Amino acid sequence: MASARSDPFSKAARATLGDTPTKPPAKQRRQARAGRPVWAFGLAGGLVLAVAGAAVAGPPYVTDDPAPTDRGHWEIYGFAAGAHASGDTAGAAGLDLNYGAARNLQLTVVVPAAVDHDAGETHVGIGVLELAAKYQLLHQRPGSWLPSVSVFPRLFAPTAKARFASKRANLLLPIWLGEDFGPWSVFGGGGYQLNPGPGARDFWTGGLALTCAIDPRTSIGGEVYHHTRDAADARPFTGLNLGVTYRLNGHWSLLAAGGPGLQNAGGEGRYDGYVALKADY
Repeated sequence: MASARSDPFSKAARATLGDTPTKPPAKQRRQARAGRPVWAFGLAGGLVLAVAGAAVAGPPYVTDDPAPTDRGHWEIYGFAAGAHASGDTAGAAGLDLNYGAARNLQLTVVVPAAVDHDAGETHVGIGVLELAAKYQLLHQRPGSWLPSVSVFPRLFAPTAKARFASKRANLLLPIWLGEDFGPWSVFGGGGYQLNPGPGARDFWTGGLALTCAIDPRTSIGGEVYHHTRDAADARPFTGLNLGVTYRLNGHWSLLAAGGPGLQNAGGEGRYDGYVALKADY
């Protein structure tokens, strides 16, 4: 359902002015992912959408699930997210638009605004525009051990100012798998991100999530996600997120999630948070 938000401490958000970095790469990575389920920019969070006894995945996990938005339907998230590390706080807020364009095909656009607070100064500007298409290759069948499988290439366009993100386009090429077991759902996967630019490194990213619908309105879940070194001065990062989703009615849901960094948290990311209002039509 829809798409997971971007890994807050990757996306290689390196701010460059020409080829000259304007701020430390780690700081730019935090700004780069302070948004999306939803793949915008900020730190990752975990959530799920419970639908009448079935576990359904979606924002704001960094880990994605293989299910696309239903054909002819919209899933729209108004979100706000933030991440903190080493005295710097970065975040994003905006819209995550997902449309079921055809059977097994979802089209996604994420339009965020970015914010950075550092050394007593706050800066606000346009964030990184994301364009993506999820296509489901395999569907889980009763009695079969084969999971559902999707591909979900995602382009990160260089629409933000150098302070907030890289001036080079990034491309993420992931594969996502998942299975449902009554109210439980397990999903995960990952892929390779092309991350050009001075001092930047292409990198691997992925995660594993488990969710449970505890009643027809409420779902809880958690995830562990990881990315390898995405810059010359960076370290690998692993994070943990816990989340909850509450369905207000047939069209609206509230989502909230957050968690700490587990590996190299001091330099890469201490914690993050995510909240969103979701509309289904």
